[in-house]
Amino acid sequence: MRHNKKRGMKLGTDAAHTKAMKKSLVCALFANDRIKTIDQRAKAIRPDVDKVITWAKKGDVYSRRLAIAKVGDRDVVREVFDRAAQGQWEGRNGGYTRILKLGPRKGDGAEVVIIELVTESPKAKKVASKVTKVSDAEASDTSTQQDKAAAPQTTDKSADSEEATEKESPAPTAESADKAE
Repeated sequence: MRHNKKRGMKLGTDAAHTKAMKKSLVCALFANDRIKTIDQRAKAIRPDVDKVITWAKKGDVYSRRLAIAKVGDRDVVREVFDRAAQGQWEGRNGGYTRILKLGPRKGDGAEVVIIELVTESPKAKKVASKVTKVSDAEASDTSTQQDKAAAPQTTDKSADSEEATEKESPAPTAESADKAE
């Protein structure tokens, strides 16, 4: 029987190294907004990142101290709490990270990913897509109206220019053809 067994990913190292590596990766992610690492490490730090952001949304002293213990850098925690106070993750109740797969690493074949913080709110994304669809439709309507309005003007100008060239140089007649020979 294995009492008091710690749950979670071991990541091929002992417990102390795993804890230090996760703390370092979480700190780097908050400092840079995106990091490149292997798939298992990204999946291992995802719950820690979500916890820290949830604590930052609460904003009290106890939550700040818990976040400092999890991240390990007071300046980075201050920045995260400031961003949360400005409402960066206000409309989101979890899922603060996104994992983008890059493919296998050349040397050992490990699956390399980019883990990044999600900055846009889900409501803003939906509203933005609706706005772009409406503006695209309006733009296409106005462009077709402008094309229709511009088309007669260009034909009128070309017809006017043809008439002007005909007036300047008269058409050849039979007499002028005899003179040329």
